[in-house]
Amino acid sequence: MPGFVTLLIRFGVTAMARRKPAHRTPGTKSPAPARSDSGTRGAGELRIIGGDWRSRKLKFPNAGGVRPTPARTRETLFNWLAFHLAGSDCLDLFAGSGALGLEALSRGAGHATLVDHTPALANALRTNLRLLKSESGEVVCNTVEHYLAQRQRPPFDIVFMDPPFRQGWLERLFPLLEAQGWVKPGGWVYVEHESELVTPAVPATWHLHRQKRAGQVTYSLFRVQAEGLSE
Repeated sequence: MPGFVTLLIRFGVTAMARRKPAHRTPGTKSPAPARSDSGTRGAGELRIIGGDWRSRKLKFPNAGGVRPTPARTRETLFNWLAFHLAGSDCLDLFAGSGALGLEALSRGAGHATLVDHTPALANALRTNLRLLKSESGEVVCNTVEHYLAQRQRPPFDIVFMDPPFRQGWLERLFPLLEAQGWVKPGGWVYVEHESELVTPAVPATWHLHRQKRAGQVTYSLFRVQAEGLSE
């Protein structure tokens, strides 16, 4: 009988040792549990906020430093353009996620050309246009400077420009847009830039129509003056 009791005691001690948590040095944290990969790692999501595709969510790769225009800013912009968007021909430079060009199509633009030099982003834009069953969008995988260097099509009604910050893009592109006649007289040019930057000089025919600041970003809408057209 004493031998049986001794056996039970040994069994209990062994079982408790197995259940005892691993010793931690005071002040240290337990390892974080591993997170399961949902399959969306490395991808971003864009939500269309108005028009025919309202609330549609679209995926885009986190490539090329893409920084989609926030929903609140888009809402303000398209309120500014509300009476000029229907049937318009739009150019989205540095298209990235397509936040501006796709939003314009959703709200009634007749056509949008989306330009981005990153192949992964250009492919995602084409995929999203197919998902939206849209034949009104064209994706161009090229640098913006090369695309604008020589105009081989009619000018646009609206041009969206949301370039990477702190790289001097606006100073280089404003003259190209003007010299090559990319914007129709009476058309519109929308620009985003860091608030710390004084807006570079614009062509003499561009007139500031609206401007607003959201945190570290300033966004401006210019009207390209046409003869006999008043603001």
